[in-house]
Amino acid sequence: MNTRTRLYIAAIVAAATLAALGLYLVSPDLSANYIKAVVCLGAVALLTQLLGFLMLRTTVTGTISFVPFLANAAVAPNWLTVVGVFVVVSVVQITRDIHIAKKVFNVAQQCLAMSVAILVYRMVGGYSLLLIPTIPYLQLLLLFLSFFIVNVTCVSGVIAITEEKPFMEVWSAITMDLPHDLLSWPIIICLAWIYTKYGIPGAFALTVPLLGLRQLYKINWQLEKTNQELLELMVAAIEARDPYTSGHSRRVSQNAKIIAQILGLKQSKVKRIEIAALLHDVGKIHEVFAPILQKPGRLTDEEHAIMQTHPVKSEELVAKVSQLRDIVSPVRHHHENWDGTGYPDRIAGERIPLASRIIMFADTIDAMTSDRPYRKALDESAVRQELIKHRARQFDPTICDALLSSKRFVELFSHAAHQSLPHTQEIPKLRLAVHS
Repeated sequence: MNTRTRLYIAAIVAAATLAALGLYLVSPDLSANYIKAVVCLGAVALLTQLLGFLMLRTTVTGTISFVPFLANAAVAPNWLTVVGVFVVVSVVQITRDIHIAKKVFNVAQQCLAMSVAILVYRMVGGYSLLLIPTIPYLQLLLLFLSFFIVNVTCVSGVIAITEEKPFMEVWSAITMDLPHDLLSWPIIICLAWIYTKYGIPGAFALTVPLLGLRQLYKINWQLEKTNQELLELMVAAIEARDPYTSGHSRRVSQNAKIIAQILGLKQSKVKRIEIAALLHDVGKIHEVFAPILQKPGRLTDEEHAIMQTHPVKSEELVAKVSQLRDIVSPVRHHHENWDGTGYPDRIAGERIPLASRIIMFADTIDAMTSDRPYRKALDESAVRQELIKHRARQFDPTICDALLSSKRFVELFSHAAHQSLPHTQEIPKLRLAVHS
């Protein structure tokens, strides 16, 4: 663990301590009813926390224990709830075989998120549901959002530092789950209300459907993970035919992601472009391409003509999957040139789908930075010159200008030295707690 990460964790610990102290000064009252609520709902949180699962596409561990945590805050919006969070998360961290610094971070960031959330809740007029039976819906929504924002921001920061990724890229990827988590807001309200009406038996009775919600999260995650792995397996099988393009589709996918982010596209759009780029050459699985892909030298005109049919073949395969129909057109047109001289349909300008224009850049840059039997890979300066040379001919001029002027342009070359290496599952450097 590097020095920057340790300093960041120390800052989170200090912030959590100050926030908890501030909350204590605002509400120092100690109530038997509050203690009872913290113990009861803390037990529910501990149960859900121990049933955590790995969230898809991140180095983050997530559970739905934020539901009883926030319900506890609605019932007992003071420092005792933070103490409950501290105890529950600490117990769970003790059971996990991870570095002590990571355990400290997991505890601190959750205590910070809860302290800030309760402070915001009280500032906007929130109150204990034990005192007033009327449910403050708006204030509880702000409680939820405050917790979520602080929690995700803390986790995004440490991932960005340790994995050397842009903060907003990490933050955007994690916040994609916000719409799903918002579905938990009514359950938080329901759990808090049931506890105030029926006490401990009512809270534990609701634990069963709460665990059902967790199972729904897990099934959705498993389906998405399986689909992604199947796509990657298919692409790897295709690329195994050509030793010079091993990992090509994955690199193009990564390049397309970076370019789409440089253009400021929404995270959901970036993800679909990533998938389209991953599958842009999937049509090459057809046997007609096998001998050409294995040929070590330059291609003949006839072989070039055959290879130019691969976008159509790719389109036909992608179109067979209903969940991929929105990327059919981007896959078909990823070899169309801005001036209309490309293939297969010779369309030009903005008639070419934006995703296709992005993949054109990503695909070409990877080709230029890869060694071939007939030439060596180009360096960053040479690639820049080629992009300028073919601007408004092969490449969209607007994207070209944005790309060349971006500080992130260099990221497109960060993996060039590893192009001959097969892809392996990325090993998480940190396992952190989100929504737990």
